[in-house]
Amino acid sequence: MSVQTKTFSGREILPYLDQLAQLRIEVFREWPYLYAGSLAYERDYLATFTRAEDSVMVIAFDGEEIVGASTGLPMRHETPALQRPFRENDYDIDRVFYFSESVLKKGYRGRGLGKTFFREREAFVRKLGKYDWITFCSVVRPESHPRRPEDYRDLGGFWRKLGYEPTDMIGNISWQDLDEEEESEKPMRFWVKALKS
Repeated sequence: MSVQTKTFSGREILPYLDQLAQLRIEVFREWPYLYAGSLAYERDYLATFTRAEDSVMVIAFDGEEIVGASTGLPMRHETPALQRPFRENDYDIDRVFYFSESVLKKGYRGRGLGKTFFREREAFVRKLGKYDWITFCSVVRPESHPRRPEDYRDLGGFWRKLGYEPTDMIGNISWQDLDEEEESEKPMRFWVKALKS
């Protein structure tokens, strides 16, 4: 069966929260995130998208099964730790849209869905007509990290092809790694794309 994507906003994602929470835990256990998540935390996190004005979620379905998802919301709805680098660099937070994450089950990678996730979220943001910048961040891990797979392929080239550029702006997000006893802050590098009018 072919994979279909559908775009949702706000409370439209409510019926899918549990499946999305499970998917995020499954995918984020992998490198480079190594995230030891819980369903309770994930449900609470995803509920943010049901409340935030202008939020977007592109969900990939294989039949009834959710196999991938990609999210975004205006930066003004994000944490002060993620807003800080933009404020310090004189961005108008109300004009910045933040792409939170993309998750996709292993068997569905390499089929162009990553590009589809970006294209559909960008179309949603352009239609809103309120934003000058789109951004996302990627975790910064040392090359020598013991859990780094030998065959890991960095996504920087893919992101550049889509028009995003890495910046010197670093934010922080806390989570518990698989090898950690408790949460710790992880440095996150921002990539930015200017929306042309």
